[in-house]
Amino acid sequence: MATLRVPDVVPSPTQDCERLKKAFKGLGTDEEGVIWILGHRNASQRRKIREIYQQLYNESLMDRLNSELSGHFRKAVILWTLDPPERDAKLANEALNKKKKGVDHLTVIIEIACASSPNHLMAVRQAYCSLFHCSLEEDITANVTLPLRKLLLGLVSSYRYERELVDTNLADSEAALLYDAIKKKYLDHDDVVWILSTRNVFQLKATFQCYKQKYGNSIDQDIKRSGTSDLESILRMVICCLDTPEKHFAEVIRNSVIGLGTDEDSLTRAIVTRAEIDMMKIKGEYLNMYQSSLDNAVSDDTSGDYKNILVTLLGKRF
Repeated sequence: MATLRVPDVVPSPTQDCERLKKAFKGLGTDEEGVIWILGHRNASQRRKIREIYQQLYNESLMDRLNSELSGHFRKAVILWTLDPPERDAKLANEALNKKKKGVDHLTVIIEIACASSPNHLMAVRQAYCSLFHCSLEEDITANVTLPLRKLLLGLVSSYRYERELVDTNLADSEAALLYDAIKKKYLDHDDVVWILSTRNVFQLKATFQCYKQKYGNSIDQDIKRSGTSDLESILRMVICCLDTPEKHFAEVIRNSVIGLGTDEDSLTRAIVTRAEIDMMKIKGEYLNMYQSSLDNAVSDDTSGDYKNILVTLLGKRF
């Protein structure tokens, strides 16, 4: 399901570091060389490159990339080269420190909490503490107001059972609890938060399916009809990320490239964070939803080295 293409025969980390060092020498940086190496290495390989680069040249590869590259290309390469938990911790911190109206800036928190594996979420929380000397939960408490705070804290504190396990009777009873809360517009009810933040994704999918069968509408439709507040928007995003994350990320990419201008931050985040996970499924969902190619949409809306790193992560053949 990943679109990252790693060569069958991968050079040693030392060879990759030597090629990167060469790309940084002379008048101007060899951006194509940087993309060729880092854009075709998985997370563990990139981690080893960072370690060996530090040992060989007594300097941080991340610092060197920061000084050699520029613009949206630099941000994409740096985010890609970071360890995934550290990357998500930094994205979460950046989002929580944005003083913006609405909830769009909190999207990354939902993605980390609801579209990641339990082990990855735990690793992000650990990385957050190491990087910022406080917990992710503390920063959510300090920067997000009720009732959103209550839901977000429940989601990021979760450690879901990861294997496929479904109790159909439980799905039926919890679908009824959700329906009752939505009907009464108690969207921050303890039952809602508890169900969405503790149940494994397979159980939740069964609950959402049961909800639609019993009450005629999807849970997303009923939440949408209940109002247009930030809580409704967040809840719908939570359910989408839990139930069909590929649909969520297809929408993120679509919204980032459609209309006047490009939302490079959202586009970069979606591609960089999902290229090693489920970008192939996202491409399929994008085609299904919009009857057009995700690859073409990204290529048409970006240019230069920034375009090249994104299409490389989308699986451009080398």
